[in-house]
Amino acid sequence: MEPFDRRLSDAPSDEDVIGRVLNGEKQMFEHLVGRYQQAMYRHAVSIVLDHDAAADMVQDAFVRAYMGLRECRDRARFKGWLFRTLRNRCLDYLKEASRRNVRLDDVEDPLDEADGPAETAERNEVRSGIMRALGQLPPALREAFVMHYVDGVPYETMAELLDASVSALKMRAMRAREALSLALRDGNVTKESSVSSVYQVR
Repeated sequence: MEPFDRRLSDAPSDEDVIGRVLNGEKQMFEHLVGRYQQAMYRHAVSIVLDHDAAADMVQDAFVRAYMGLRECRDRARFKGWLFRTLRNRCLDYLKEASRRNVRLDDVEDPLDEADGPAETAERNEVRSGIMRALGQLPPALREAFVMHYVDGVPYETMAELLDASVSALKMRAMRAREALSLALRDGNVTKESSVSSVYQVR
């Protein structure tokens, strides 16, 4: 799994990219899309529990960010501004009555053709259990768990992105981990390899 904040040493900074976009080099915005799209997608899935909806939320967040780029006053903190835009959009989505019952276990997942019938059945059973357990968590707990235990985001970075205290986020992640472990009984949900498979980018 790549680090959440992985950057290429020769890549332009967010501040540089934003400045160039605002000066007319609109194509430079693609650097920001490529830099954050994957992490944003996983983040959106952790909130809305629907892959297609998550993709729509990410696209919408990027459009909003592009249209309102001049409103990002602290360009060095563009990432936090962008993720808060996405998070607010996802939370608005969950408020819609017709969406409240959307569950992650409704989302189909392609099978690995390399697996035999026994391996496929076992993998699907584990994934189903994980998805059901994740779907039972409140969005705030699910979000904190996925960001920290799946994406490996430090609590300090999470605090900046989610505008919450480190202690509050640690509590959310701990409560989510305990609830998931209890729901699955065998504790496998805390293993990165099991949980991260639910959030693979297609």
